[in-house]
Amino acid sequence: MGNRADLAAMLLKIVSVGDPVLRQKARPLKPEEIQSSHIQDLIAYMRETMHDAPGVGLAAPQVGQPLQLAVIEDKTEYHKNLSAAELKERERVPVPFHVVINPEIELLTPAETAFHEGCLSLPGFMAVVPRALAVRVTCLDEHGKSKTIKASGWYARILQHEIDHLHGRIYIDHMQSETFSTLENYQKHKKH
Repeated sequence: MGNRADLAAMLLKIVSVGDPVLRQKARPLKPEEIQSSHIQDLIAYMRETMHDAPGVGLAAPQVGQPLQLAVIEDKTEYHKNLSAAELKERERVPVPFHVVINPEIELLTPAETAFHEGCLSLPGFMAVVPRALAVRVTCLDEHGKSKTIKASGWYARILQHEIDHLHGRIYIDHMQSETFSTLENYQKHKKH
């Protein structure tokens, strides 16, 4: 990795709510596109942008690209402000970096497990969002290879959140509206 200026050149602008790209259905990538330098570079830049934010997922529409592509990684260091009880309650474990392209999602449980969520495209706010506790996702990876992901707990929540972005949906579309809060008030009044 080069100097800080090189890193800054790799960071993409995260678009905010109100940008039309966040409300349109992203287009699938063709297998031959996935191997292109454009898409491989986009994946690398999205990974750096997600780490810099920091976030656990980033969908291409969030960086202005209406493509069915998302990067995901839930690092151990992101768990340090949560107690063992909170980690257990959320079923949150580290998830290594990976890419999902053209995902199809199947909810394996009803969407009734509710926790606070935030979004890099709606910075400074959180709300309680009910999600399925377990999902199955069929998709392509960054090499264009087919894969199936069976996820539960927080990982299932991340997948649902990012795949929603690929269909023009944002967590506020599913939130329990009375729980919508600034991040500051969430931290001050810490509920779940």
